[in-house]
Amino acid sequence: MVKLLIIADDFTGALDTGVQFSAHGAVTSVITDPAFDFTKVDSSIQVLVMDAETRHLEPEQAYSVVRKAVEHALAAGVCCIYKKTDSALRGNIGAELTAVLDAAGTDRLPFIPAFPKMNRITQNGVHLIDGVPVAESVFGRDPFEPVRHSRISDILHQQSSLPVIQRHPGDPDNDSPGIQVFDAASDDDLLRIGWRLGVSGVRLCAGCAGFAAVLANLLALSGPPPQVPALEKILFIACGSVNPVTRRQLDYAEQAGFPRFRLLPEEKLLPEWLESRDCAVKVKYWYKTATQKGVCILDTNDPPGGPDAKAVAAERGLDLQQVRIRISHTLGQLMRRLLDNGLEATLMCTGGDTLLALMRAVNVTELTPVCELDTGVVLTHFTYQRKNHYIISKSGGFGEADLLCRLAKLTGAGTMQKEDISCLRNTI
Repeated sequence: MVKLLIIADDFTGALDTGVQFSAHGAVTSVITDPAFDFTKVDSSIQVLVMDAETRHLEPEQAYSVVRKAVEHALAAGVCCIYKKTDSALRGNIGAELTAVLDAAGTDRLPFIPAFPKMNRITQNGVHLIDGVPVAESVFGRDPFEPVRHSRISDILHQQSSLPVIQRHPGDPDNDSPGIQVFDAASDDDLLRIGWRLGVSGVRLCAGCAGFAAVLANLLALSGPPPQVPALEKILFIACGSVNPVTRRQLDYAEQAGFPRFRLLPEEKLLPEWLESRDCAVKVKYWYKTATQKGVCILDTNDPPGGPDAKAVAAERGLDLQQVRIRISHTLGQLMRRLLDNGLEATLMCTGGDTLLALMRAVNVTELTPVCELDTGVVLTHFTYQRKNHYIISKSGGFGEADLLCRLAKLTGAGTMQKEDISCLRNTI
């Protein structure tokens, strides 16, 4: 029976939150259908995570999707709902938190957006990324959903007229109506907030993956610990993120010897290229490289000094949203073709759009998070054409520069020789 519904605004966020419960042994499933029929969920599922895919929608649309999901869940008897938000506060946060309150018919919602393990904390109502106010961080320059404010009340009030009450972990109980934003700078702060709110106080709440780990304990969602499977000793990385954090990881891996292939603007933006002979030839070459080297990167970022996707998009009259959709669709289709050609690899996707595009390409609507391989880096299981596959996912802004190298070590990096991966020489 579903004891908790988590509603996320993108796919990687759904997974990095759902895995917090898998880690405690709770039977957890991630779905990609916002219109999911909660009355038909498998009786063994304790935690259901929905990727509502609302981050890129207009605020009114996001409000509608979230409100309907909450209403349907409550009608089906789901007793606890967690509105998962982006840990960098991108997206339609004000509209979506308002939707939760309106659907539930209540007037108070605890909101705990901090994720201390990723150095994302809230102090005096201001959200900080690595000690920098979020609007001044890389997320303030996000090409799709830039964060314009650092004070959380200002972010919420862009889309909501609800009162915002600033709370501290040690504050006495406060029944004031509105969105109650909690400061938190450590995991201990998150624990204190959780135990102060109690079970009744978190039946309807919001936050990111950071507070999700507290919910697992507070709601006693547990079971046998998950078993980490033996992974394919080939790591194939598909990158659809433009975040500088991810680009640093790609550069680091390339310098360490990882083969890296960048899609040209025409390849990633023009649908007809997918049907070309050139595309078929390149897919075969990427397959061959991955099987021979054990690691391979397929990247959608423009190379320095190379052809500019913006220019091609302008020539074709494509706006930013169309560019985003076309690139993720292309990457998803290419990954499916690699699987159809027989690629047996541990897959990795960076960015929620990339992961969702792959799942749509292979017609998969349900995944099972297994474990975290690093903070915010999730190993997930899915089935395609009667074969089990494992995929690693992460948000574009997560991870240290050497992350891909460490993941290659973890998976064994296939047939690639140790001396071919300089960053692994002293660690394997």
